[in-house]
Amino acid sequence: MTTTADTSGARAHARSQAAAAAIAGPALPEGVETAKITFAQRIPSGGYANVVLGRGTRVRISDPAGSGCAHLLLVRAESPWERMNVADTVKVPWQAYLGAGHPLLSDQGRVLATVVADSSGHHDTLCGTSAHARDRLRMAGVKQGLEPRDIAQTISFFRGVRVESDGGLTATGSAGAGAAVELLIHLPVTLLLANAEHPLDATPTTDIDLVAWAAPEDLAGQFNSDPEYLRAVENTELDWHARTLEAIA
Repeated sequence: MTTTADTSGARAHARSQAAAAAIAGPALPEGVETAKITFAQRIPSGGYANVVLGRGTRVRISDPAGSGCAHLLLVRAESPWERMNVADTVKVPWQAYLGAGHPLLSDQGRVLATVVADSSGHHDTLCGTSAHARDRLRMAGVKQGLEPRDIAQTISFFRGVRVESDGGLTATGSAGAGAAVELLIHLPVTLLLANAEHPLDATPTTDIDLVAWAAPEDLAGQFNSDPEYLRAVENTELDWHARTLEAIA
């Protein structure tokens, strides 16, 4: 029997626990070369992720068992005072319900990411986080040098909410097992994600898979032809190229 009464015993105990742990990885997207994958993590119920992603990264967030709830916040990596603004993300595209082609906008009117694929359709931009999710996001943020005050309003994937004719909010639940959302990152960001219950839906959560891979060629694509989106992309590109030229000079 292993004892932890001294450091040798404690070390042996810790190593035995690590050897016994079963760590499940996420399902990887079909057709993506393994060499291009930059991040892959399975996030259990009550868990969180934090990762810095470069411009031209494609991110797939999926709900394998059908009861995940992914609370997402994006913060510009090199300028953390610029972060995802949910009010503008809803207001500028004239749409509160997320789907393919929807930009995730910063408070400076720039596109941090675009939703480029969505097989769920059950998302929420209106309710924010539960207390548990906010706590997880704060923990994720600390590991990237962010403070609790930096954790702004988030969006939630895989737990839908609809606005009724009287203004009330109704939870619409999940789209079921296997739903996924893909984002294209337009500017370097710190991505924070918490897998925790929704404020209007206390159903226990199941695992969320988060996979990112290099896809700079996707930046040349046009995922939305609305004038508001094109203007935001133009603002984003002007800022990015101006900063790049400044760094070279």
